[in-house]
Amino acid sequence: MSSEKTPLPSASNFIRAIIEKDLAQNKYATKKWAGSPGDAAHHDTGAVDAAKIRTRFPPEPNGYLHIGHAKSIFLNFGLARDFEGVCHLRFDDTNPEKESQEYVDSIIDAVKWLGFDWQNGDESNLYFASNYFDFMYRAAESLIEAGHAYVDSQSAEEMRITRGTLTEAGKNSPWRDRSVAENLSLFREMRDGKHADGSLILRAKIDMASPNFNMRDPAIYRVRRAHHHNTGDKWCIYPMYTFAHPIEDALERITHSICTLEFEDQRPFYDWLLERLAEAGLLAHPLPKQYEFARLNLTYVVLSKRKLIQLVEEKHVSGWDDPRLPTLAGARRRGYTSAGFKLFTDRIGVSKADSWIEYSILEDSMREVLNVDAERRIAVLDPVKLVIDNYPEDISEDCFAPNHPLKPELGKRTVQLSKELWIEREDFMEVPSKGFFRLTPDGMVRLRYGYVVKCTGCEKDEKGNVTVVHCEYLPETKSGTPGSDSVKVKGNIHWVSAQHAHEAEVRLYDRLFKEAHPGQGQHEDGRDRDFLDDLNPNSVTTITAQLELSLKDVNPEECFQFERHGYFVVDRKDSVAGKPVFNRTVTLRDAWQK
Repeated sequence: MSSEKTPLPSASNFIRAIIEKDLAQNKYATKKWAGSPGDAAHHDTGAVDAAKIRTRFPPEPNGYLHIGHAKSIFLNFGLARDFEGVCHLRFDDTNPEKESQEYVDSIIDAVKWLGFDWQNGDESNLYFASNYFDFMYRAAESLIEAGHAYVDSQSAEEMRITRGTLTEAGKNSPWRDRSVAENLSLFREMRDGKHADGSLILRAKIDMASPNFNMRDPAIYRVRRAHHHNTGDKWCIYPMYTFAHPIEDALERITHSICTLEFEDQRPFYDWLLERLAEAGLLAHPLPKQYEFARLNLTYVVLSKRKLIQLVEEKHVSGWDDPRLPTLAGARRRGYTSAGFKLFTDRIGVSKADSWIEYSILEDSMREVLNVDAERRIAVLDPVKLVIDNYPEDISEDCFAPNHPLKPELGKRTVQLSKELWIEREDFMEVPSKGFFRLTPDGMVRLRYGYVVKCTGCEKDEKGNVTVVHCEYLPETKSGTPGSDSVKVKGNIHWVSAQHAHEAEVRLYDRLFKEAHPGQGQHEDGRDRDFLDDLNPNSVTTITAQLELSLKDVNPEECFQFERHGYFVVDRKDSVAGKPVFNRTVTLRDAWQK
């Protein structure tokens, strides 16, 4: 994991408080670690674990990580860092039909991009749940032998009916009292491929009258013939997630298993299972403990993996790394930064209460970080020609612009001024509105870093559109010279020399959805809204802009503030040497304020 050390924050949260209490009570002071995951006998050969705590980030490789995962990554890796522990990256790859190596690779890339790794000296804490399948099978047989599991021959529909309701207890399966020998025989036949998919299922034997549905003999193994990205065709039975997850934590000697609130009702089974396997001598105390926090609910986005897959597969977006998507791959292409996500997660905090976070908080976090980190450059996004009629032909001169107003140590860069310039179309108005202080007929403005100019007229096409603006410059008023203050003007506009400009593709990205809660509510005719109904038709606009020449030779993922326009990043996918494509990360101000 990251070697960077930061002090414990003064403001805590309930998970930090739990860890502080556990460490004060020496709860894990004698926990052993044999250098790799394993059962009780394996870890008994190891020394006392040097890691004071062990956490884990356990994504299923069935999609790309999104902004919500960033919260979990910073939480789990951050806690391990702050409490002298270790965080594991573990792929919960127990569902072979939806998982792929592409997703594995993308997850590794995203975690590294956020600034973390899983190295602890020579020890790599990168794990796959599928590497524990042998132990999981052994654990299942142990439960059968102890009378804690049985093979059920009911159909899925019969199991649903006998499970009961919130007010009515479930009914025991007619196969619940099969003998240990018969259950072992049937389970081994399932393993050996002698039964059809869905025909038999292994269930834990707990309490069909429990008020917690998750304790009503939950399924723990099913027959599923599917090729697995890691284990190939070795297995035709696979463990259920709720069975596999606590075992994975225990084999890896996780101390604090931190997950989102939807798993709160699963915690009794988590504890029940680990205690049964510890009683059988398969797992060692102290056992992991599960703690739940509120997941991220963010306005103007969808974080459902099903909906994200639909957006990609139906080509509403260009792919998993489309800058409009809330995936971390998309956020990276858009120019969002790891530091911005860290600031965002610090601001929203960690709690047990579900709440909606305004997307503007994420954007403000990115603005705050980029304002400090991004150097300034000049770009004209909607260009119109400005001709300085009294400026000499065929010459240009140096003007000097600071690279960063907050960091004078970065110095200044040279921008060329010549007779013909590009300015923003909105910076000229023939009939100025009230409070308009830019270029108007007979009006004067300062060319930023250059001269004061006076407008002398304009040219139009046959449709009445302005094509060229004319002006004259005042030679004694150049910025940085003694005469720069000799003429007072209210307006200040940016520009690039037409002779020296670099023309580039710029993509203006906005929010993918136009409603804060996509798909909620109904249409006027009473139909339920679909989240696709709320797609923003203006979520991206591609333009050709005129940029200062220094922006021609830049590297993918370099970020800049285009003065007056916002923050932009060099697209990491579509840019080539000498021909960068720029994506707008975020505007200078929140354009969605009501």
